[in-house]
Amino acid sequence: MSDFFSFRRMITPVIIQVLFWIFTAIAVIGGLALLFRGGSGTALGLVWILVGPLIARVYCEILIVVFRINETLTDIRDNTAPPQSSESPSAPAVPEPTG
Repeated sequence: MSDFFSFRRMITPVIIQVLFWIFTAIAVIGGLALLFRGGSGTALGLVWILVGPLIARVYCEILIVVFRINETLTDIRDNTAPPQSSESPSAPAVPEPTG
């Protein structure tokens, strides 16, 4: 839960997937409306039913790629970070005066 509030975990990819299904439903419903309207709308409706979801998919995939790049870069950063020791850094040793 702390990753959610500190913006380390992205929720936008899930929202983009939901939007894809909404856009697909809109494209199919709009295409069916054109299809049943008749005339030249029949061909346009069929094209809209086939191409509309494809365009929505490509657009959503482009958006998701940006988030996948972010996740991959985060993984690379986490895997290449120097190991953290549990000991606190100690002060450098100062030699005692002799004499």
